[in-house]
Amino acid sequence: MQTKPIVLLTDFGWSSYVGAMKGVILSHCPHAQIIDLTHDVAPQNVREGAWFLLVNYLYFPPGSIFLAVVDPGVGTRRKALAIKTKDYYFLGPDNGLLSPAAARAGIVDTVELTVPPEASLTFHGRDVFAPAAAKLAAGLPFRELGKPVVPEVNFAFYLNGREGEVVTIDRFGNAITNIPPLPDRRKYAVSLARGGKSYFRSELPFCPAYALAPEGVLFLITGSSRTLEISVKNGSAASRLGVEVADRVAIV
Repeated sequence: MQTKPIVLLTDFGWSSYVGAMKGVILSHCPHAQIIDLTHDVAPQNVREGAWFLLVNYLYFPPGSIFLAVVDPGVGTRRKALAIKTKDYYFLGPDNGLLSPAAARAGIVDTVELTVPPEASLTFHGRDVFAPAAAKLAAGLPFRELGKPVVPEVNFAFYLNGREGEVVTIDRFGNAITNIPPLPDRRKYAVSLARGGKSYFRSELPFCPAYALAPEGVLFLITGSSRTLEISVKNGSAASRLGVEVADRVAIV
């Protein structure tokens, strides 16, 4: 039986929470195809989760269902959403997590999922989003998931000319920005700020590949998201600079 693939994104790490969600999905849709996009979103970091969703959803086949749970507001009055776009579905909390990817994918319809009275106040991933995703994968019409609603929280990633933000830091210590490269540039002026205060300003070389960079020198590279990353060959740029996710960055 062919079903829509369900793609998971959470801040749960490789914990039993992930396994419980998969168990619920398979209970409702035994033939479900479940794919782990990532469970390594920093705890409660909605913007980082939104970035991973934004830059990765297009690599999945049309019809894919993205079940995303980075939900510091779980158990409050925040809404539980299912969003239908031209080619994909996104399920998750109404906290901005889904909005950048869904907006780029072209929103067609949005419904509010019903939270059953027996649902845990701390685990809507298992009790609300997983059953809804499974039912959708099994063929339930989208509008039967809930009632039409307008999301309350939407955001786009800050990007003003050559100013942006550090959207994530990967396990190698690369500080990944949302700023695209400029053609034929060998050097960039880079500045970093947090809380309105600048803490780093320097001119950094651009290298097309990690192996071509000088050892131990900060440099810029175009990463797999097609944006600029601050890196150190065989080292951690994040540790060197003390950079954090959501720090403002300008690269000119």
